[in-house]
Amino acid sequence: MDKLTEKRTIDKSLEKNYIYMDERLDLKANYDVGCRKYKVGNRDIHVFFVNGLSDTANMTQLLRQISFVNKPLTNEGAFKTLFEETLANVQVEVVESIDDCIDQLLSGLMVIMGEGWEKALVVDVRKYPGREPEEPDTERVVRGSRDGFTENIIHNTAIVRRRIRDERLRMEMHQVGERSKTDICISYIKDIANPRLVEELRQQLEKIDVDGIPMGEKAIEEFVIKQGYNPFPKVRFTERPDVAAAHLYEGHVLIMVDTSPAVIILPTTYFHHLQHAEEFRQTPFIGLYVRWIRFIGILSAIFLLPLYTLFVMEPALLPEKLKFIGPQKDNYALPIFLQFLIAELGIDMMRMAAIHTPTPLATAMGLVAAILIGEIAIQVGLFVPEVILYLAVAAIGTFATPSYEVSMANKMIRLGLLLLVVLFKVPGFVIGVTVTLVALSMMKSLRTPYLWPFIPFNLKAFATVILRLTSSMTKTRPSIVHPLNKRKQPGR
Repeated sequence: MDKLTEKRTIDKSLEKNYIYMDERLDLKANYDVGCRKYKVGNRDIHVFFVNGLSDTANMTQLLRQISFVNKPLTNEGAFKTLFEETLANVQVEVVESIDDCIDQLLSGLMVIMGEGWEKALVVDVRKYPGREPEEPDTERVVRGSRDGFTENIIHNTAIVRRRIRDERLRMEMHQVGERSKTDICISYIKDIANPRLVEELRQQLEKIDVDGIPMGEKAIEEFVIKQGYNPFPKVRFTERPDVAAAHLYEGHVLIMVDTSPAVIILPTTYFHHLQHAEEFRQTPFIGLYVRWIRFIGILSAIFLLPLYTLFVMEPALLPEKLKFIGPQKDNYALPIFLQFLIAELGIDMMRMAAIHTPTPLATAMGLVAAILIGEIAIQVGLFVPEVILYLAVAAIGTFATPSYEVSMANKMIRLGLLLLVVLFKVPGFVIGVTVTLVALSMMKSLRTPYLWPFIPFNLKAFATVILRLTSSMTKTRPSIVHPLNKRKQPGR
């Protein structure tokens, strides 16, 4: 049905409503869509539900309550009795469109229609199948909460609200997808988040015209942000509710997608992707140490291999005391650049193999690939030992990057710098770094400069990037999100 088609109202004839529901849902063919027929008082009613998305025990209790109604029901009296006196449920809604009834039914709600009624009751009895909350694999901490987002949007909104017990926290529900009708939640704190940003996200979601979004939050990101082929992520994903709550307090906006455990944080800068919850779960000094170790790893992941290749091609650039970092022999079979390229492809193949290998076998596969293949490749002369060493350091720096998306983008930059060094040597390296910085400084995420607070420079905000400040020292919210309430500690 076209979006612009006028919605059909509920008919007084229960049989006509049933026929229309059967035409749309094919009740006989769909085993999981059920219809139970009852007589309440002096009227026939039909109860529609979806097995698997509804709480059977709750439905049974509600239907038992309805069956106790034995007095004659008029058109208005029927709703008064059922809606106000009989149905003991926290969420009961009166709906006038049969198309809305179908949408609600396929979301797991129970629909009650009666003879002579031009309205229907929609009762929330949803109980989505899904896993129990557990700590996200990619965002583990030594000390901290162990819960995480799941594929159930109702659970995700609940664990965020548990952390923010503020009446100004808003959870706006939208539906995206002509066929999937996926639930999307925009979450923000009303007196902190920029209303212009919230309204822009609403409009972007309303513009999405697609059958469905089976890829969940990633598809929403591509529609809202229009990422294109830019390797650097313009939004941050998190599966930790404490991280999501911290960003809400700063004035960011969250987008939650049903069936997806990852929450989108908007807007974000490059430095948001370099933060990790572990830094804030330790003492400030230890957190500062962890942060700087992570920075060193990220810089190694980007620049170590291009610089090593440059020093191999231009030995005169190395001081005499650092000559030991170069290859100890000059008669290697393949150029250093090709060795790095082959090894990079090998690491990516091992990473993909680890993903597709059953967990009990993944460790054995890693040992075989890392020890046997690497060692034999050195012995036969395919690689020099230094290539394996520096590539391993760069790989560790890649894995130390908190954001998987940024780590892969940094890898693309590393390969690009390697190619430029091989083609143009020192000018190639300088040009590659300059072009990368200029491109990143020109990027924006919802009008937010990507390299803020480095470009444009903001000393106070930049201090919070390079240092791990205590909670009492961070008295204001980041100005880049343009919060309505700028102070975290109003009394100070």
